[in-house]
Formats: sequence, structure tokens, C-alpha cells
Amino acid sequence: QVQFEESGGGLVQPGGSLRLSCAATGGILSAGTMGWYQQRPGNQRELVATIGSGGDTNYADSVKGRFTISRDNNKKTVYLEMNSLEPEDTAIYYCYARLITWAQPTISDYWGQGTQVTVSS
Repeated sequence: QVQFEESGGGLVQPGGSLRLSCAATGGILSAGTMGWYQQRPGNQRELVATIGSGGDTNYADSVKGRFTISRDNNKKTVYLEMNSLEPEDTAIYYCYARLITWAQPTISDYWGQGTQVTVSS
């Protein structure tokens, strides 16, 4: 069964930095696109950034130049370096991965449980 180990969220002042990480484990044969989504109170989940297995990246306009996504394919881990944080970045951040597993041998979408990021003075 796929599990995600998410870490790095917390409270930070405006202008500060945080680094999120998410490791996928549990019978994984292959990891395709991985990424991060955010969900603010009362809003739908929205794309923050994704990264393909070959390293191609995609960012929401609101985070370009401030956030950097990366991954370690051997560890099946995705990272999100967040700099120059703004109060508007406050949200729950969800890890996302497209995986092929022993239990589900066709590519499927999986989500982490989410980690809270709060930007406030």
C-alpha cells in the first residue's frame, strides 16, 4: 500500500523560507510526474508545481521565481523549496504522484495527507 511521508510545513514570517519533502513508499514499481498542490480554506485544490521523471517542471504563475521543485528518483521523493513566502501562500500543501505499483499495475494518481504552511507575522 502506498504511503507518503510529508515533512517541512509550519509557521513562518513573511519573506521567510520553508522546504517541503514527500517520500513515496510501498510497492512502487515506477514514479511518473510528482508534485505539490495547495488548498486554501474554502477553495479548491490548485496546482503549485509538478516535475516529470525526466526533470521537466511546471509552476503556477503565482510561485514562479519564488518556489523550486526537485526530485530524487532513487528515493521517490519530491521537494519544494519555498522562498519569499507571502501570507497568500498560507494553505495545506498536498504531495501528488503518478505511480505504478505491484498492487495497481497501471499508472494511477496518489495523494499525500497534506502539510500545513502558515505565513504570518
